[in-house]
Amino acid sequence: MKGTDIFKRTIHTYLVQRAASDELFAEKYSNPQKTIDDCVTYILNTVQKSGCNGFADDEIYSMAVHYYDEDNIEVGKPMNAHVAVNHVVELTEEEKEQARKDAIQRVQNEAYNKMTQQPKKRTKQVVVNQPSLFD
Repeated sequence: MKGTDIFKRTIHTYLVQRAASDELFAEKYSNPQKTIDDCVTYILNTVQKSGCNGFADDEIYSMAVHYYDEDNIEVGKPMNAHVAVNHVVELTEEEKEQARKDAIQRVQNEAYNKMTQQPKKRTKQVVVNQPSLFD
């Protein structure tokens, strides 16, 4: 799973928990015009504009909440970014099984490719005996 997907899931989980415990936020969070993808895009653009590379979890979560709180907010353009999440991510059983299957498939493909590669032809080395200049 890519870092950005993990980041998106982390933000989504936080927002769902926040909405469950905060009635006022739950109303804003249920806005059908707001999406988690736009929320992540907003966060990434805000981070990029700041020029900083590292943020505390609370800073990122507050950006997510701000996105949902504001009715007219400029999301920015989607960007191709790599996000590092600095905590342990718990995978679901389905994700673990899929990762296992993917790893097995990669090993099988590598073994197959190795077995089916044409062996490199060796060239004969011709050794010419030349008399030494010092004999």
